[in-house]
Amino acid sequence: MLGLPVALLLSIATAQAEFNASLDEARQIAKEAYLYGFPVVEMYKTLFTQAVDMGSPGYKAPFNQIANSDEVFVTNDGAPNLDTRYSWVWMDLRSEPQVLTLPPIEDNRYYSTQLIDLYTQNFAYLGTRSSGNKGGHFLIAGPAWQGPTPDGIDKVIHSDSQIVYARYRTQVFNEADLSTVRAIQQGYNVEALSSFLDQSPPPILPAVAWIRPQPGISDSPALFRYLNFMMAFAPAQDSESELLQRFRKIGIDIDKPFEESTLDAEQYQALQAGIDDGKAAFAAFRKDFIDTHKVSNADLFGRDEQLDNPYLYRYAGAALELFGDSVEEATQMNYASDARGQPLDAGTYAYTLHFAKGQLPPARAFWSLTLYDGDSRLPIDNPLKRYQITSRMLDQLKRDADGGLTLYLQHEAPGSNLQSNWLPTPDGRFYAMLRLYMPGPQVASGQWKLPALTPQKLP
Repeated sequence: MLGLPVALLLSIATAQAEFNASLDEARQIAKEAYLYGFPVVEMYKTLFTQAVDMGSPGYKAPFNQIANSDEVFVTNDGAPNLDTRYSWVWMDLRSEPQVLTLPPIEDNRYYSTQLIDLYTQNFAYLGTRSSGNKGGHFLIAGPAWQGPTPDGIDKVIHSDSQIVYARYRTQVFNEADLSTVRAIQQGYNVEALSSFLDQSPPPILPAVAWIRPQPGISDSPALFRYLNFMMAFAPAQDSESELLQRFRKIGIDIDKPFEESTLDAEQYQALQAGIDDGKAAFAAFRKDFIDTHKVSNADLFGRDEQLDNPYLYRYAGAALELFGDSVEEATQMNYASDARGQPLDAGTYAYTLHFAKGQLPPARAFWSLTLYDGDSRLPIDNPLKRYQITSRMLDQLKRDADGGLTLYLQHEAPGSNLQSNWLPTPDGRFYAMLRLYMPGPQVASGQWKLPALTPQKLP
């Protein structure tokens, strides 16, 4: 069982943290704390659902146990990912490290393990890109663990938080391939270091009194209560000491519980105003940078030192695509409009997508283009049972005379000689998503440009 640090357990019986800021200062600090803490609280909601609340439909498995699924995974925006199957594990690292084992797999299949700390930072990856397909044993250690690399361990990876979320993706080729994927998933293993070394385990820690997430916690000063709770599992970094000292002025203090009900009306309103300021800052950032493609989703994930504006970027990543991949591992690009900037409507237009010779999506693992119905957000039922075109299908596609590749996104078949290149659409609204796994550096640099969909009005 998980347990809280002794200092935090003792603090339950102490007085609440003090509010020592003027109302104007409290508003500014609340804005900073909101941008800082929102990702932590969003992560906590997932933690509670997947590893604590056994009655939740989203429950996966207890801490330090892997859950596998061979079902299609629905992404944060509601679009099913047909490319991979998922596995999950929440790791408690406070008493001792955990050892993740990956099985060896064939060279032409992609798999990855995304390691995420409590601040939603992708602090490491395992798998095809980072450690290869040969498998191995990887020790995941909390911030306090020290020691030499144990025998049998291929690599030691340190986390800045005492709880770590690992998300596995295993490439699936087609429905007939699912049995192979299941066998790979069964080779994923997690065990305590003491078990791996066949040693006596450390003492069992007291159980944690997990706080059930209440409705609206991400939009009110209640967020700070959950942030304060979770900070006990994520020791502050030296670079954040001044910031966290400011947080204490509004009662966010790891040594004392935060309780918004103790605030007077003016204090509560000051904190709420700060939260609203934080939301406004994100809205402006989204309008000026994300919607204009000056900053892409791929820029929002990774460690703080990799982000231009760590807390705002981290917030944006959690708000737009919680647990998104770092750009070097995978990225996705959406087709919601055509070359004219108009919404996609296959009831009025047929569309072509042209990749010039040598300009196919640069993905060192694979890429896929998947179509979704504009209303249901589900793959589009069609007589070909074709829902996507992937790089694995390139030898089956017809190339242009100059060596380029043209895909046809339309409701009616483009002709028997082009049917291999046809992605059937509904007779109406749709959108598409291009996913690249292990994208080349020209994606992050902007050297490779996503080609637009060209519309042709139907007769």
